[in-house]
Amino acid sequence: MNCGYKLAWYDLIPIFSWIFLRGRCRKCGEKISVQYPLIELANGLLWVGLIYKNGFTVTGICYAIAVSSLLVLSVIDWRTFEIPVGCNIVIGTAGLVNLWFNRQDWLTYMIGLICVSGLLLLILLLSKGRAMGGGDVKLMAAAGLLLGWQNVILAFACGCILGSVIHLVLMKIQGKERMLAFGPYLSAGIWFSMMWGQELIQWYINQF
Repeated sequence: MNCGYKLAWYDLIPIFSWIFLRGRCRKCGEKISVQYPLIELANGLLWVGLIYKNGFTVTGICYAIAVSSLLVLSVIDWRTFEIPVGCNIVIGTAGLVNLWFNRQDWLTYMIGLICVSGLLLLILLLSKGRAMGGGDVKLMAAAGLLLGWQNVILAFACGCILGSVIHLVLMKIQGKERMLAFGPYLSAGIWFSMMWGQELIQWYINQF
């Protein structure tokens, strides 16, 4: 807080502390943004959804930890057009843990590590950073390690489609000079793959 008050543990209970304090600092009464409880609520719902979908398994827990990082980096990237390295490290670490417990499928995850991120790295180098940011490359490398190659390709495709549609709408509203924060859209695609990737991929394979 601007008043310098150091928050105690009971001021940091997700959602409930904000409600109890009525959205204001305990010491100076300064208003605390509603974004904090909303993000905490969203994070809780994402955790519940992923654990429900994937079970209380190593993969389910790794996905849940990663989605918290995706939520944080999405908010930061939307505001600053930068993806924090720490968020990518968390996702990559979750991927390593998941890989350790699913070593029989190690090749799937190793290919996932490079298949999309390699393409984005090539775009980054050819455009000299104008078309792609380094944070996006690292994000998809970490996501590929966590998801495997099939799911990370699906995640990237979903992120591109979602980003294209929403960004075109925002350009119409806010003008053509608006920059594209790609992280939130990629994060949405990654979350989609965590939730429904396997079913969608299997459905697609069954068409042939």
